[in-house]
Amino acid sequence: MVGGKKAETLHNAMEGDSQSSSYWKSWDTFKERPEIHDGATPWKFIKILSFLLCCTCGLFVFALALCSKATFLLLITVAGPTEHSVPAANKALVLLAIWGALVAPSVLLMIKNIWKAVFFGSKMPSKHTVALVVSMEFLVSGGAAVLALAAMPHLDIVTNMTILNSVAVLSAVFQVASRSRAGLCDRRLAAPVLSALLILAGHALFLALYLWDAEGRREAALRSGLAVGATVLVSLTWWRNYLPHLLPPRHAWLTEDMERCAAVVHLLTCSTRLAVTACVLAAYVPLSGGAWSSVWAPVAPAVGRLLATLAGLQLLSSVVGHWLSLVACKMNALHRCFLLPLYLASLAVLPLFLAPVFIYLRLQQDAEGPGGYGFARYCEEAVRAGRHTLGDGGFQRLVLDATTQLCALGVERPLKTGLLTCAAVCWWAGFLLATAHTWALRLQRIQTTKQLFVRRMYEGAWLEQGLLLNARFNLHPPQKRKPVPEEKLTLYMCATMWHETFSEMEKIIISIFRWDQFRPHKDQEVNNLTTEAHIFFDDAFRTVPVSGERHANTYVEDMVQVIQKVYSLFQEDQQNPFLGPLPLEEQTLLRTPYGGRLTVTLPRSNLLVVHFKDKSLIRHKKRWSQIMYMYYLLGWRLDRPYYDRWLNGENQAQIEREKERERMNTYILALDGDTDFHPPAVMLLIDRLKQYPDVGAACGRIHPTGTGPIVWYQKFEYALTHWLYKTAEHVLGCVLCSPGCFSLFRGAALMDVNIMKKYTTPPTEALHHIQYDQGEDRWLCTLMLQQGWRVEYNAASDAYTNAPEGFKEFYNQRRRWTPSTLANSIDLLGGSIRLARKNRSISRPYLLYEMFIVGSSILIPATVCLMVTGMMTLLLSIDPNWALILATIPPAIYLGLCFYLKADTQVTVAAVLSVLYALIMLVTMLTVISSLVTADTIFSPLAISFVTFVMVYVVSALLHPQEAHLIVYGLLYILAIPSAYLLLSIYSIVNMNNVSWGTREGAAAAGAAPPPPPRNKMESARDTMMQLCQQARCCRCPCPCLRECSGGYTQVGQSESDLPVVAATGGEPMTTVVEAGPQNTIVGDGPQNTIVERRPENSSVGVQASPPNSLKRRGSPLSPVRQQDWIDRLRVLSGVRVSFVEDRLEENETQFWNDLTERYLTPFPDDEDKKRETIKSLRELRNMATFIYFFANLLWLVATFTLQLLKGTLSIRIPKYNNNLTFTDDYIEVEPVTFMFLLTFVLLVVLQFFTMLFHRTYTLIHFIGYVNTEMKKGHIQSSNSWSPDASVNEEEIYSVSEAGGTMV
Repeated sequence: MVGGKKAETLHNAMEGDSQSSSYWKSWDTFKERPEIHDGATPWKFIKILSFLLCCTCGLFVFALALCSKATFLLLITVAGPTEHSVPAANKALVLLAIWGALVAPSVLLMIKNIWKAVFFGSKMPSKHTVALVVSMEFLVSGGAAVLALAAMPHLDIVTNMTILNSVAVLSAVFQVASRSRAGLCDRRLAAPVLSALLILAGHALFLALYLWDAEGRREAALRSGLAVGATVLVSLTWWRNYLPHLLPPRHAWLTEDMERCAAVVHLLTCSTRLAVTACVLAAYVPLSGGAWSSVWAPVAPAVGRLLATLAGLQLLSSVVGHWLSLVACKMNALHRCFLLPLYLASLAVLPLFLAPVFIYLRLQQDAEGPGGYGFARYCEEAVRAGRHTLGDGGFQRLVLDATTQLCALGVERPLKTGLLTCAAVCWWAGFLLATAHTWALRLQRIQTTKQLFVRRMYEGAWLEQGLLLNARFNLHPPQKRKPVPEEKLTLYMCATMWHETFSEMEKIIISIFRWDQFRPHKDQEVNNLTTEAHIFFDDAFRTVPVSGERHANTYVEDMVQVIQKVYSLFQEDQQNPFLGPLPLEEQTLLRTPYGGRLTVTLPRSNLLVVHFKDKSLIRHKKRWSQIMYMYYLLGWRLDRPYYDRWLNGENQAQIEREKERERMNTYILALDGDTDFHPPAVMLLIDRLKQYPDVGAACGRIHPTGTGPIVWYQKFEYALTHWLYKTAEHVLGCVLCSPGCFSLFRGAALMDVNIMKKYTTPPTEALHHIQYDQGEDRWLCTLMLQQGWRVEYNAASDAYTNAPEGFKEFYNQRRRWTPSTLANSIDLLGGSIRLARKNRSISRPYLLYEMFIVGSSILIPATVCLMVTGMMTLLLSIDPNWALILATIPPAIYLGLCFYLKADTQVTVAAVLSVLYALIMLVTMLTVISSLVTADTIFSPLAISFVTFVMVYVVSALLHPQEAHLIVYGLLYILAIPSAYLLLSIYSIVNMNNVSWGTREGAAAAGAAPPPPPRNKMESARDTMMQLCQQARCCRCPCPCLRECSGGYTQVGQSESDLPVVAATGGEPMTTVVEAGPQNTIVGDGPQNTIVERRPENSSVGVQASPPNSLKRRGSPLSPVRQQDWIDRLRVLSGVRVSFVEDRLEENETQFWNDLTERYLTPFPDDEDKKRETIKSLRELRNMATFIYFFANLLWLVATFTLQLLKGTLSIRIPKYNNNLTFTDDYIEVEPVTFMFLLTFVLLVVLQFFTMLFHRTYTLIHFIGYVNTEMKKGHIQSSNSWSPDASVNEEEIYSVSEAGGTMV
């Protein structure tokens, strides 16, 4: 609390000083606050949904594991000597079903790895690896086949349920050996030792149970011995889990060889299991008295249904249960959704089987009446003699089979019951102790299957034992309550800017401040991630009138004000409302070889660095800004220190390892100047790169923002692209383009050979201007894909960016994107054979899919013309051939006009045609819907395709709940199809020689003064005098109209903004204009195709405040005033809240920037001959591309026209069925080409839909895993709130100087 004299001092400091009062007044309390919180994500609902999904997943894992075990045991039971359910003649069929349960996982894994080996390639393992894998799998497969086919059918059901827990015996022994070899003989060694002893004790009790007082002692010894020996062999299944800990160092290469040649190793494993189990089955059937001919003999319907039901349920429950177990681990719900359900399932199967037996025993006792009717009498009279009241249903027969086995064992005797119970307890306790290490597992947010489990093949016959024993064994589990140590990661957020508005700058700055709150630099809990934000400001300087000096333009001034405004927003909860805004952290300004730099320390100690580029000193445009920050951050900041260490004599091999690790763990988040994102979106992208080392880049879901019909169209278009096309690329192969507005790149990928070095290639050919500069993000991804890196898409990582709101701006943007996309796709597919060999994520089938996509995009104008033809045929009832001719006339005329009209006129014509096409589309759509409703059939090709598209789009929208409302914009999307896919294609191809940027052109500078009014004769005369004085370089000129710039004079009272802009070399006065694009932009030929010579000054000169304490010369109308330096100007603009400290770059960094500029970033020279040559080459490229593009469309139209002429001869006749599926004796005739294209397109959409379902499922799993881990750390809450954890003492923040009254 501030009181008395101190309050008065503070008041005087805040109100009395003129500079202080310029930015805060005590009465100015009304506020404007932009959106800071993540209001779009319903975190409370997501937490509830996460809890419900985890509970549901756990319940399903329990139920499916129980179903898998129960159905397998029932198959074992009916394969035994009893004949209540299945007669003896069909026992071979039951054994075949059991064999299917054993080998089904091997078949599935074999299919998967054959696909990998054929289409992605695989390395061959060494002969030692092959021998080891085959020999071990031979033993495992033999034990599994003997146990399931020969031993278990002759045991009772309770023993079969419990003996499977003994397959952990060798796992326990291996754990003891691993810990002993590692010297870890501590208390954790007791669990595996006790486990092995308990399982062996269970075996001893089991042998005593079956050998004591047995009628056929020899046969009983054989059966029980086979069971014990087989379980020991089966326990070898998980030998690879302990191999790295048991191998001597000289043989450690074996495990690496197995990982390197995983596909071939899996094929060997699966083939061995199939062969060995098949041999055991083939030998055992005749040995057991059966015959293989019985497999083909007629089967009773009841028996067939029973076996099919049990086998089908067993296979399905095993597959789904295994997958859901993986899902539970990946959702970071290991304990509640994986371990606990599986343990409970291994216990619940016992009461599940015994309950019906004793229920029917009770029913039999009630039927017999009161008396001593025990289990022994029940076995004697009801079961063996057949006098039971159970009925003849399939379930009752299964219960009788289970009861018969229990009766044969003689469990009515207390001693045998005791032995069986003790053996079961020993086995289960031993299994529990052998898998106790799984409770100490610490999972990361996103895990691959090979990180979770050693053996990729699950065990369908004993699912829960296989899953628990297959979990990776760790000799050094992390201590409880301590975080898992993670590798250090470095994240650089790099945004490129060029003439963004004040509100657009706010978006990116607020996003960076959000991240600062989410990942504080000094937070010890999350300090494994170091973050810096860098903004590279293109074209940040202007030329000062008269003097010709380069000063920061109004966009830079806006950026400084935005940073101060956002800084204050994130400090609101710390400030005293009676003392006004808090002073900001000290900020550093530097002069650099490329312009200037502003360094800001954010509230939580992360750094924000704004690089102001002067285009007269360094090359501008987005690609060169990216090269600038990649060389600076990766070359200078990352690699240079290792070179210095090498010079100091450190070990080169160690340096190389550390450098490669840091490259892999350094990420660059590429952003645009108007991107808005939240911290979870970045973390989800980091997860992908952190867990998958072959991923070089990952992109998120981009949401266009803005208002108006053009933006509405783009919202649905973006949604459709991400829902279907992007997900299909991710699932079938990999994403081809990671957009530069929000993408995360791995440093090692960017620094790979033929990527960043090739990315610096200047455009020397016409195609380079299209491929390199018009779509730099797609070209960078093309280079990464060609080097074998994978690009991924994460649908839960949301980012928002401004979209063009005007028709002209939209067309110009797509005019730049369309040729670039086509050029990069053709470049990528041109080397498809090499690409498939180099990149393991891209297969030949995926390349065929992409070829069809590219071909479809080329033929899209002709396809739209055919669609318009169908509309005209339907609406006007004219011949299809005439309709085709009429449909091609408007686009053909527009194509011709585009060669002669200016670009703006072309867009105007396209806008008029778009409106007309939209009206036709609306009428046609209503007519089609009406015809589908009134027609006798919906099974025509048109109806099927229409219904398919509508269902796919609607279901896709419903599967994206937060975006479901975008389906409303689907109507606008349909109406705009001719404009977006016909007219825009023509405009883009014909104007591909226009390589200007297309967007943000002609926008006035933020905060710039309006254009000056027309000048009268007196002002013109004064301007002429000013030019003469400037050309004469008169320092003491008596002209009363001049103001000194850097040593000259100015008229008293005239501000700098009142002066006309004069070229540095003299000439006519010019009004200040905003640069419409990059300097010396080539815009092509024709009336609009000229080289636009841009002025050195690139933005309007804002109204600048007069310098304080300006001096007037006595006795003279002139007053000498020194022109402000750009750093001084920013200081004045920022007031006293910000303390700017001017610093200097280190000498070596200055040399780095000079060398980098000289080698890669020197501004392009003004070479008129070169420009004319480039224009000519671009025109020639345009003409050739236009001919090829539209000639292909013409061929498509001519082929369709010809087939329509030959409709009676060459056509496909499809039988016409009504809605009741009754043939109407009529046929629908369709041209073959149209039918095949329509069928292929429908199949393509259906394929994309299923890939979307797959991708959506795994996106949900990843997001739930993120929510579960971040809730434990408390980061989700902190991401929605930027309030400080501790209050701040105002006496420590405000320091008032009695003399000056300023805040520091």
